[in-house]
Amino acid sequence: MLKGLGGLGDMAKMMKAAQEMQAKMAEMQEALARIEVTGEAGAGLVKARVSAKGDLLGLDIDPSIFVPSEKEVVEDLILAAIKDAQGRAADRSQQEMAKLTEGLPLPPGMKFPF
Repeated sequence: MLKGLGGLGDMAKMMKAAQEMQAKMAEMQEALARIEVTGEAGAGLVKARVSAKGDLLGLDIDPSIFVPSEKEVVEDLILAAIKDAQGRAADRSQQEMAKLTEGLPLPPGMKFPF
């Protein structure tokens, strides 16, 4: 079709592939917002739910830890649960992105989105 135009045919293919990838990335971002992961701390006394994008969705705190003298411990457990959930979310996000980019000629270890 664009054979007489040298490398423009290849450029058109690359542009089309880039547009398709952009659409898939947008779909993936929407999917990541719907995936929930849970992190926990204190053997499950504090649980944090986050989206695979890392947005905090909710906390579940066992009432047995509400002792006024243990305020700092509770705060630490909450932070630990949130960090655990965010770490799990980042892992899940990378897994989903790996599915999307499977078969693309990308360097090993390249992370999406840029």
